[in-house]
Amino acid sequence: MTVTDPRPETATPPAAATETTELRHRPGRWIDNWNPENATQWAKEGRAIASRNLRWSIFAEFLGFVVWQLWSVVVVSLPAAGFQLSTGEIFWLISMPSLVGATLRIPYTFMVPRFGGRNWTIVSAGLLLIPSIGLAIAVSNPQTPFGLLLLIAAFAGFGGGNFASSMANITFFYPAAQKGYALGLNAAGGNLGASVAQFVVPIVITVGAAATLNLPLAGLIWVPLIIVAMVGAYFRMDNLSSAKADMTASLAALKEPHLWVMAVLYIGTFGSFIGFAGVFPKLLADTFPDFKGFTIGTATVTLAFLGALVGSLARPYGGKLADRFGGTVITMGAFTVMGLGILGVILTLPMQNFAVFLLCFLVLFAAAGMGNGSTYRMIPTIFTLRANGGIGAQRKAAAALGLISAIGAYGGFFIPQLLGFSKTTFGSYTPALGWFALAYVAFLALTAGVYLRMSKKTGTRI
Repeated sequence: MTVTDPRPETATPPAAATETTELRHRPGRWIDNWNPENATQWAKEGRAIASRNLRWSIFAEFLGFVVWQLWSVVVVSLPAAGFQLSTGEIFWLISMPSLVGATLRIPYTFMVPRFGGRNWTIVSAGLLLIPSIGLAIAVSNPQTPFGLLLLIAAFAGFGGGNFASSMANITFFYPAAQKGYALGLNAAGGNLGASVAQFVVPIVITVGAAATLNLPLAGLIWVPLIIVAMVGAYFRMDNLSSAKADMTASLAALKEPHLWVMAVLYIGTFGSFIGFAGVFPKLLADTFPDFKGFTIGTATVTLAFLGALVGSLARPYGGKLADRFGGTVITMGAFTVMGLGILGVILTLPMQNFAVFLLCFLVLFAAAGMGNGSTYRMIPTIFTLRANGGIGAQRKAAAALGLISAIGAYGGFFIPQLLGFSKTTFGSYTPALGWFALAYVAFLALTAGVYLRMSKKTGTRI
């Protein structure tokens, strides 16, 4: 399957040609003259093309999140499969994909303008084969060295990087009035991959298992779907010659103090979602070792997937509420509820009640998901208020979204690491949970101190 970039000097049409409503299709599925703001072009061809690309983008990003979260559920079964790993080593396997995925989000953002959205989707989906097949090989032998396990877990970070390139690609396809809806669908569809991985893998690896688990299937079952995503992108997605990397806007956004403030808040919302989603299967297994899940035939269904599911489904509602009441208010509410959820876990842990423990964490996940949507809603408004000529607010906001999503994903590394440190140092997760509760108080104070005051000062609902 070859991917070509036939961009001659004429790939960028002259100024007069950009006004045409006619799209020009070139070999390699390149499209010239793309302008989603042109109502005639959008109605005639644009909407159908954009929708088709969005569907395959969601599917590829969904698989990215699946692969990104594979180790979060596989590590729980490694001891039963004969692996001798310390608590610290297990938490490194959980957090390493997030560390690599967050780091890859920055370069991935610029891959679409460089290679084309369709071309890069093929490549980025194909890269998922490495961690999927690698995991299958590594977990088939309990003698696999920890260093090799950690390297393969790092490759799972390819899935985390996919979010940035997928969101960047879809941004180019839709008019400004519909970007929010399209990007919301793209993000929510991708986030669901975390939940599906944690639901499907425990079932697959226990089907028909009498004495040993079928751990290699945790990676192998996704290989056919990854190939489908590659083939679908090859035949059904498109490259836009008008998609350009906006380095000037990215550099300008990096100099904006509010990018860093919002990045911190996004660590608190999305970082909490992806961090707790990754560690939740381990927390459930350690806190309630006698609860193995529900058995259906020879398969085991655990409930760890509910956290990521609730968080993913809550994200769009956070955006909608932010549209109505302002992102600042909803984000403050999200941090408040997240803190209460953590306190609920701490206070009820002595009860050893599985239902109460699960409920408290689901409240946390729902609030984190809503906070994801509300913080994303705040960014364009903030950059509009901060625009003082020069780089346009819309360009800076678009660049900031990609950078903030990358920084926020580091929460997926810090949360498991702090929980692992708490467990190995104090013999309990409670100290780390207390640290997180204090962090949510700090995030709440930061949101109120900066953006509630800005809203009152400017008279604008942020």
